[in-house]
This record gives sequence, structure tokens and C-alpha cells, in this order.
Amino acid sequence: MGNKCKLLILRNLLTGPQRFTDLLNDVDGISKKVLTENLRSLEEDDIVSRKTYAEEIPVKVEYSLSKLGETLKPIFDVLTDWGNNYKEFVQNTFDEFIQSTTSRMQVK
Repeated sequence: MGNKCKLLILRNLLTGPQRFTDLLNDVDGISKKVLTENLRSLEEDDIVSRKTYAEEIPVKVEYSLSKLGETLKPIFDVLTDWGNNYKEFVQNTFDEFIQSTTSRMQVK
């Protein structure tokens, strides 16, 4: 499965089905070619499902997480929690550094 683009695609699909153009617009810096390759790979791995609405013109295609893909949600939840905690840790460390630097400057 393993690359950054795939993780970003999966992150977006956790919110529900999306069309190709939506994914293309929401995943920063991804090209059509790379998005197509990654979606095909995720489909082959049975992590993403592709639904085609042939009766619509132009043909509408939606991507969503498969049943197997849905099992990744708890992992993404844990990663999100960790990322939020880390962000808070970094911000607190920065705030403490600024506070100690400011107090030392005021003493002089």
C-alpha cells in the first residue's frame, strides 16, 4: 500500500465517496497520472471500490472505501489523535521557550 499519496487519498475517502475530480482537487500536488495509478493500485488491493454510473453523461465515477478499506478507520483515528497531541506538545514547547527567553530578556 505504502506511499504518501495513498494515505492522503484514503484520508479523503474516510469522509465518504468522492469523484476523481474531488480527490484531484483535495490532494495537494497530485497529478492526474499519479492519482489514477494510486486509485488503481488501491482497487487491486481491494481497499477502494470504484462505482461507475454509465447512465449519466458524462459517465460519473465514484470512489469509496471497500469493506476492507473501512477497517483502516481506527488506525487513522489513532494517527489523528497522535498528530493532534504532537502538535499540542510542539506548541507548548515553543510557548515555554518564548516565555523563558522573554523572562531572561526582561531581567537584564
